[in-house]
Amino acid sequence: MSAHASAGSRHHLGGNRSLGFVVLSVSDTHTEDDDVSGHLAVDLLKSGGHHVVHYGLVANSVADVRDRLEPYLGEIPVEVAMTIGGTGVSSRDLSVAAVEAMGGRLLPGFGELYRSLSFAEVGALAWMSRAGAYLVHNKPVFTLPGSERAVRTALEQLILPAIQHLVEELER
Repeated sequence: MSAHASAGSRHHLGGNRSLGFVVLSVSDTHTEDDDVSGHLAVDLLKSGGHHVVHYGLVANSVADVRDRLEPYLGEIPVEVAMTIGGTGVSSRDLSVAAVEAMGGRLLPGFGELYRSLSFAEVGALAWMSRAGAYLVHNKPVFTLPGSERAVRTALEQLILPAIQHLVEELER
C-alpha cells in the first residue's frame, strides 16, 4: 500500500468528522488581540471542518497551563487539544513540562516528523524544537512552537491529515 492509504481503507487519513479542539496559546507577552499564531490555528482548524470548543491565552507557567488545560480535557465535546508556544529550550518554555506533568504519554513520531519538516524550512535550528504529541486522558495534546510558520506546518502537514484517524483509534 502507498504511503497515503486510500480513503476507503480502514487506515484512512482523512474523513469528514468534525472534531472539537482546544487551542491554548502560551505567552507572557501576547494578548488575544495580537495572538497571530493562535488565531491562525483556529482559522486552519475551522477551514479543515473542525470546531474550536475553547480558545484562550495562558501565562507561561507549568501550573497555569496545566490548570487551564486539564479541565478542558474532561469535557465531552473536546477531542483534541494544542498548546502554541513554550516548546523551545529557554527556562521560560514550559508547555512541554506542563503536559508531561499531566501524565502525557509521548507519541514520538509527531515530533520527529515535525523537526524533519522544520529542518527543510529553518535548517539546523529545527533540532532545538520540543514540539510534540502526547496522549493525556486518552486525548491527543499537541505542543506546538509559537511561530506562524510552525503552526501552519504542524497543522497542514501533520495534524489535519491524520487527526481523525488518531481520534478513531483512541476511541476503539
